Amino acid sequence: MQSSRRTATVVTVSDRSFSGAREDRSGPLAASLLHDAGWSADVVVVPDELDQIADAIRSAAARGDSLVVTTGGTGLGPRDVTPEATEPLLDRTVPGIAERIRTVGVEKLPQAMLSRGLAGIVGHSLVVNLAGSPGAVADGVPVILTVAGHVADQLRGGDHQ
Repeated sequence: MQSSRRTATVVTVSDRSFSGAREDRSGPLAASLLHDAGWSADVVVVPDELDQIADAIRSAAARGDSLVVTTGGTGLGPRDVTPEATEPLLDRTVPGIAERIRTVGVEKLPQAMLSRGLAGIVGHSLVVNLAGSPGAVADGVPVILTVAGHVADQLRGGDHQ
């Protein structure tokens, strides 16, 4: 069963972008890369707050988006709480995606191994946390796209291809 619906939400997690102190470059980049691959993608900006991050992910999943990509909040700083907001929402984890994203990132920047980003399923949505830099997004979205369509089909009852 092929799903023709390829919708995504990109959630930028950044206090500074949320307040208007800094332009969000990562969210629009992620949306552009998704659009180029045939996905419809909206960008939502939230502060580094557990409840607001979780609400944005839940809302996208409830709307039926096949993919939710978060950018930011995966590091070691005291306000980096995206994995903590994501983990309780996950019905199932898909650690291979997050592992591959880190592997690809480390090839260019050793600090990429410090990302605590997760990947998993919330309802019928694949949720993937990316680090907040444009470079991390440019490296991570292509990894996600290698499997996102297949995951979307699987979650909607499709057979293995």
